[in-house]
Amino acid sequence: MATARGRGLTRGELARRTGVNMETIRYFERTGILPAPPRTEGGHRVYDESHVRTLGFVRRARSLGFTPEEVRTIMELGGPEKASCAEVRDIAVQHLQQVRSKIADLLEIERLLAATIEHCSGTAEPDCAVIEMIETPSA
Repeated sequence: MATARGRGLTRGELARRTGVNMETIRYFERTGILPAPPRTEGGHRVYDESHVRTLGFVRRARSLGFTPEEVRTIMELGGPEKASCAEVRDIAVQHLQQVRSKIADLLEIERLLAATIEHCSGTAEPDCAVIEMIETPSA
């Protein structure tokens, strides 16, 4: 079997180095996000430093909220090693617009909840401003 000291990395070693679960690595391979590695004569996968970089890139992109489709598109453009900055920038601009939209939605929810809670009596009575706000779609 390949090792970090030999011809490459095993899937387990790749998982340890990147902090990505082995099942997630398998999923990324099946879906084409992570390029399939070469195999040894015995059929074992052999990963290299480009797999480490790619997997680290994918993990970080997902933690920043990029969708699997956005990550896949960046990978199809050449990934962290070859993708055109202009094309990746376009994806990032669209993603930023989505993030800002979500922030605006969350701020509106925060405003609505804070105002409703302020008007809530907090008593044991069934008349509750929070319940009313939830049941009233226009609130």
